[in-house]
Amino acid sequence: MILDADQAWPLWHDAPAEGAFVLDAPDAPPSQAVVKEVARPWLLGFAPARPNGRAMLILGGGGYTALMVGREGAAVARWLAGIGYHAYVLVHRFPNATHGVAAPLDDAREAVRFIRSQGTAPKGLGVVGLSSGGHLAACLAVQYPAEWTEPPTRYPEQATRPDLLVIGYAPISTNARGRTIIPDKAPLEPPEKQALYDRLQPDAQLLPDPPPTFIVYAANDAVVPVENARRLHRALEQSGSAAELHIFADAPHGFALDTLGLPVSAWRQMCEAWLRQVGFLE
Repeated sequence: MILDADQAWPLWHDAPAEGAFVLDAPDAPPSQAVVKEVARPWLLGFAPARPNGRAMLILGGGGYTALMVGREGAAVARWLAGIGYHAYVLVHRFPNATHGVAAPLDDAREAVRFIRSQGTAPKGLGVVGLSSGGHLAACLAVQYPAEWTEPPTRYPEQATRPDLLVIGYAPISTNARGRTIIPDKAPLEPPEKQALYDRLQPDAQLLPDPPPTFIVYAANDAVVPVENARRLHRALEQSGSAAELHIFADAPHGFALDTLGLPVSAWRQMCEAWLRQVGFLE
């Protein structure tokens, strides 16, 4: 099974896994897997031993040009399955000339619909997003752009709004033109990636009544400025969301679950405590 998942599904069409995506190092262990190309998106499922009636969709990072499906995908799924969630890892397409600007958001929205259709989340569906996956997760709480054409869904009766968000070290809006905090920052490549960040700025575009959100960042992140965390937290508070923000003074970008020996390694336990507090974990 792909990345030691319990199940796997093609997202849009019933097609074989062969050729759907390409791993950077095919022989690497699942915990270190990185996807470098995606032709067709797939969803990987990790089943809990004791289901709690809820599910989590995991969106890993990689700057929308790669996907850390090991450290920020399968590893996160195993943690969440271990505490009772049906966990799903999305291998989404990248915004580029082949797939267009909207591809990752279209895939994430369809993944939410698919999971709801499976009946594994009668008590709620959360989304965990790390790095660029955190931007994508937050985009699920904004209005789909009116000028984009959303592809036909197989599950039109299912909602795409998450019931809860967990977002880590994500470039929420400081990659967007006019909102960078780095002087004269060059546009990102490919152009479709920059266009995605320009069009979707979750902190400025939240729909009313956004879901409860847990946010975790590093103050000295050299890749994603911590201002992203403050912008998102402020916007959520102003919208009336139950938002919790944790900023660790010293941690590398991409700390995920395996940065040991630093205080940031405690964020998993802190998140579990928060999930209990908001009633999303018994």
